[in-house]
Amino acid sequence: MDIFDTIKDQIASNTILLYMKGSPNAPQCGFSARASQAVMACGERFAYVDILQNPEIRANLPKYANWPTFPQLWVNGELIGGSDIIIELFDKGELQKIIKDAAGKTDA
Repeated sequence: MDIFDTIKDQIASNTILLYMKGSPNAPQCGFSARASQAVMACGERFAYVDILQNPEIRANLPKYANWPTFPQLWVNGELIGGSDIIIELFDKGELQKIIKDAAGKTDA
């Protein structure tokens, strides 16, 4: 399986997926910390991939997503955005709805 297939499979297999530096409980950069805190504050389970432990994903996900930076939040197979967008959506109350709706689909 090539790296693009791996990325595609991760996104397809996880309704809510955060590509980040570190883990939600031990983020390795400020942007990943803020993004993971916002997603955790939505109160739903989500998957994450530590790109620092996966250098091939770190190198190729920006090409796959056409998005140059990390973190990246994917919900229902769609790229939501990076840290600034995640925080903006959270502050508006929109991220909570996106996450809850996606989690509801998972539970059904």
